[in-house]
Amino acid sequence: MSEANERPLRCLVTGAGGYVGGRLVPELLDAGHEVRCLVRTPEKLRDHPWAGRVATVRGDVTDAEQVRPAMQDVDVAYYLVHALGSGAGFEATDRHAAQVFGAEARRAGVRRIVYLGGLTPQGVPEEELSPHLRSRSEVGRILLASGVPTAVLRAAVVIGSGSASFEMLRYLTERLPAMVTPTWVRTPLQPIAVRDVLRYLVGCARLPAEVNRSFDVGGPDVLSYLDMMQRYAEATGLPRRVIVPVPVLTPRLSSHWVGLVTPVPAQIARPLAESLRHEVVCRENDIAEYVPDPPDGRLGFDRALRLALQRIQDAEVATRWSSASVPGAPSDPLPTDPDWAGGSLYTDRRARRVDASPKQLWRVIEGIGGDTGWYSFPLAWAVRGRLDRLLGGVGLRRGRRDPHRLRVGDSLDFWRVEEVEPGRLLRLRAEMRLPGLAWLELRVAHDRQGRTVYAQRAVFHPHGLAGHAYWWSVAPFHGPVFGSMVRNIARAAELSPPGAAPAPGAGGPLPARRGASHR
Repeated sequence: MSEANERPLRCLVTGAGGYVGGRLVPELLDAGHEVRCLVRTPEKLRDHPWAGRVATVRGDVTDAEQVRPAMQDVDVAYYLVHALGSGAGFEATDRHAAQVFGAEARRAGVRRIVYLGGLTPQGVPEEELSPHLRSRSEVGRILLASGVPTAVLRAAVVIGSGSASFEMLRYLTERLPAMVTPTWVRTPLQPIAVRDVLRYLVGCARLPAEVNRSFDVGGPDVLSYLDMMQRYAEATGLPRRVIVPVPVLTPRLSSHWVGLVTPVPAQIARPLAESLRHEVVCRENDIAEYVPDPPDGRLGFDRALRLALQRIQDAEVATRWSSASVPGAPSDPLPTDPDWAGGSLYTDRRARRVDASPKQLWRVIEGIGGDTGWYSFPLAWAVRGRLDRLLGGVGLRRGRRDPHRLRVGDSLDFWRVEEVEPGRLLRLRAEMRLPGLAWLELRVAHDRQGRTVYAQRAVFHPHGLAGHAYWWSVAPFHGPVFGSMVRNIARAAELSPPGAAPAPGAGGPLPARRGASHR
């Protein structure tokens, strides 16, 4: 290998705040390259764990004056932006942006452009393609004609948590045990795991200078959207879905149907639905000549699906929405993914200022459960425990190992201690019988004046339609149960002498005092 091929490359990444770009940056850094990000709002990158390792340039790809300084001293420029969901005129916007990007890359002497586009159907005239696919195809041609060696990777459905296509699949399958669907659910397509997409993108940085072409990229499986929904149901333990395709649902109606059932915005769902009208299967696998498959091969759909669902299936989903979440793999969610990504998640958040020290509050938190109780409606908790036992669950009989101290892995009534940060955080994972996964977080926090605050968060990830129905059936009781729990825990901390542990039975309603009320 030549010295030029061994040295780290200077890479410019556009779209670093997006689904693929946000996952590509750490892959390039891990490969030893230097990374610069061109973004309209650099502040949006602050939540990424890699933010401190990259340079950022504020700018818009449609503005040559802003793109020009970002291109200086760049070896490889990644074009990962498009105007999907931008409304009327998005094709003209995409066209202009690609022209600016290619011209400025040529002016700056960039050695290579890498673009991730869409896989187009074979034998279909371009005018019959969806506007989304047509625009992405045109952008590829513009970059290939820019005078800078360009690699255009053309992919169909990308499988990974946060991908719009995958999120559509997730929500439709989880929320509808039976559905009437558009006929495009039977159209063959070739999905690809996000890990393989990133591997190709990183590998293309070192393509020979004479390579200036498009590559079809896909996984080893050719499936329909219907096949993928049934496999998703199987992987998540849901019953096989009853799916009836009908020809009367046009792409426009399809997008409204998807918007009604899922939180994926209609302006995104519509171009995705339109793109599925035609068969999108790879016609070649020439990319393997330059970026060989790993020893265990490309990821098939089932394995990619398991990786996308791994955080949930391993009961670690709570860390996805925690401020301490640091994704460990390309398939993991990112803190900057859109709110509708990552599957349904219901939360009940409450907080209350406490006239006590953090240590006093923590002693109450760590002493919860068992003989102490749960600080709200003992009868309601007892009934829930008995109901759980009737359903074959663990109920409330397990109590706790130690009356004053908790450690990770301890059983606590029908909870399991998942995380303990002494003096700061207790996270419990529910082991009761539920149509989903549930957590309860109890936290010692502070307000801006440095005063002690008790923060409480209940999190529920529903499993199928039954999970959604369960959440909404118990939601009316959250105010009385969780609300009084917050008040009583705060009051217990305020009444607790320094150094004292909660007394057994303290979890019941506390005697009222002036200025406080308890249900």
